[in-house]
Amino acid sequence: MLRLEHINKIYTTGEVLKDVTWEVKPGERVGLVGVNGAGKSTQLKIISGEIEATSGEVIRPANLKIAYLTQEFEVEPTRTVYEEFWTVFTEANAIQQEMGQIQQKMETADPNELNRLIDQLDKLQRQFEALEGYSLDAQIEKILPEMGFTSEDGDRLVSSYSGGWQMRMSLGKILLQEPDLLLLDEPTNHLDLETIEWLENYLRGINTPMVIVSHDREFLDRLCTKIVETERGISTTYLGNYSAYLQQKAEARLSQGATYERQQKEIAKQQEFIEKFRASATRSTQAKSREKQLDKVELVEAPVANLRTLKFRFPPSPRSGREVITIQDLVHAYNNDILFLGAQLTIERGDRIAILGPNGAGKSTLLRMAMGMEKFDEGTVELGKHNVIPGYFEQNQAEALDLEKTVMDTIHDEVPEWKNEEVRTLLGQFLFSGDTAFKKVAALSGGEKARLALAKMLLRPANLLILDEPTNHLDIPAKEMLEEALQHYDGTVLIVSHDRYFISQTANKIVEIRDGELITYRGDYHYYLDKIAEEKEKTRQKAEAELKAAKQEAKRAKQAEKKQQKPKKAKA
Repeated sequence: MLRLEHINKIYTTGEVLKDVTWEVKPGERVGLVGVNGAGKSTQLKIISGEIEATSGEVIRPANLKIAYLTQEFEVEPTRTVYEEFWTVFTEANAIQQEMGQIQQKMETADPNELNRLIDQLDKLQRQFEALEGYSLDAQIEKILPEMGFTSEDGDRLVSSYSGGWQMRMSLGKILLQEPDLLLLDEPTNHLDLETIEWLENYLRGINTPMVIVSHDREFLDRLCTKIVETERGISTTYLGNYSAYLQQKAEARLSQGATYERQQKEIAKQQEFIEKFRASATRSTQAKSREKQLDKVELVEAPVANLRTLKFRFPPSPRSGREVITIQDLVHAYNNDILFLGAQLTIERGDRIAILGPNGAGKSTLLRMAMGMEKFDEGTVELGKHNVIPGYFEQNQAEALDLEKTVMDTIHDEVPEWKNEEVRTLLGQFLFSGDTAFKKVAALSGGEKARLALAKMLLRPANLLILDEPTNHLDIPAKEMLEEALQHYDGTVLIVSHDRYFISQTANKIVEIRDGELITYRGDYHYYLDKIAEEKEKTRQKAEAELKAAKQEAKRAKQAEKKQQKPKKAKA
C-alpha cells in the first residue's frame, strides 16, 4: 500500500533521518517509536506530502487518499458540531453557502435580477447534485453516533465540548473523507482515560490501515500490529505490538552481542597465529593463507550502546509520620459543577496513589488543595502533622518555570551554595550538556522543560511527591527512568496521570473521583480494572434482574386485568 525506501532528511540544524525503510500493508497498524527528535513526526509529514525528503522515495498508488490527525485538533469553536462536520466537504460546502446567499438575494430581487439568480441557482444545484451533496447530510447523521454524539448534539457549539470530544470531531471529519491510510500523531495527548479507551476500541474496530506516533505504551500495545523504531536516523521493523517489540529488541541485542564476542575471540585467535608464524620457514604459507581468509570475513558490528537517556534517583529524605494527607468532609464546586461532596481520604506513609477520573473531575484541583494552593468550600485537606515535606510537580511547566532564566540559572538560583561543577553534573543527568545548559527556558521544548522541572525537584529532599501529569512531553526512555526512580523512592507519592502504563508501573493504590466522592481501590492499576469490570457486571446483572422482575410483574398485572374483565356466566 505504501513504502518508504531509504528516506533521508536533512534540516539546517542537522540530519534527522539517515536510512529509513519500512512499509504499511492493508489492515496493518504501524507504531513509530523513538526518542524525542528521532524524526517520527517528520516521517508522517513526508508520507502526507507536507514536506519532502532530502533523498529516498515514498512508493504509493497515485490515487491513495491519506488523512492526517495532527497533535492539535483542527476545529472552529464558533461553529456547531454539525457545521464542523460539513467543512470536510470543501467543494460541496462552498456551493451550499453560495446557494444560500443567492436564495437570500432572491427575496428582494426585481424580476430581471430574479431570472438571472434562478439560472445561477439552477446551475449550482446541478453541481451540488453531481457532488452527491444531497446525501452528505445522511453521511454526517451516520458518523455522529459512531463518534458518540446524538443528533441533538449536532446543534451545539464546538466550544461547549472538552478536548476529548473535539478529538472525536476531528477523527469523525477525517473518516468522512473515507481515507485509504490514516496518520495519527500523538492522538491520546490530553485525553482522559475513558476517551483513550473509547479511541482504542474504535480504531480496533475499523479496517483502515494506520500509522501511529505515540508515547502511550499501553495504546501502542493494544493497537499496533507492527513497530518501526527510528534510532540514530535508521529504522528497524519489529512484528507485533509494543511488548513484542521490546522482547525482540532485547533478544536481538543479546544475540548480536554474543555473535560479536565469538567473532572477536576467533579473530584474535587467528591474528595471534598469523603474528606467531608470519616469519616461520615451515608455517609462513599457512599464516598468509589465514590472513587472506581473515580479510574476507564479514565483520559483525558491535551492539549499539543504549542511547544516552535520563538517569536520576530522588534524594533520601527524613521519615514522615504515618498519616501524610487527611481529607475530611470535602465539599467544593467550580462554575456550578460540584467536584467534591463530602469526600473522605487518608493517605498514609508509603502509599503510591494514582488519582483517576474524567477531565474536569477535579484531579489537579485536589493536588493544589493538598499543597495549600487552592481554597475549597467546606471540610478539611491537611498535610500530616509529623515531618511531612512535600515536593510538587506542576502540570503546566511553561507557567511553573521562569522563562527568562537560563537552564543553569534555574538550578543555581535554587541552590546558590552549589559550585558550577555540581550544577553541571546534575544537569548532565537530565541531558543538559554543553551549550544547552545556557539556553533560556523560553527556548526549551516541552520535553526539555519537563526534564528541567524534574531536576528542580531533586534539589530539596521531600518525603511526599505530588506529581501532576509528570510524563507530559517525556519520551518513552525518559518515562522509563522516571518510573525506575519512583520505584526506588522510599516516600509517599500522589500522582495524576493519563498514562496507564506509567500508572501500572508506579501506583500501589488507585483513588477514583466519582460522583463527588473519593473511591479507594487497595491494589494496583490492574486490580482496579478487575474491580471495575466486576462492578459493571454486577450492575448489568442487577439491571437484567430488575427488568425481568418488571416484565413478570407486568405479565401478572395483565393476567389479573383479564381475569377481572372476563364476563360472569348468567344464572339459570
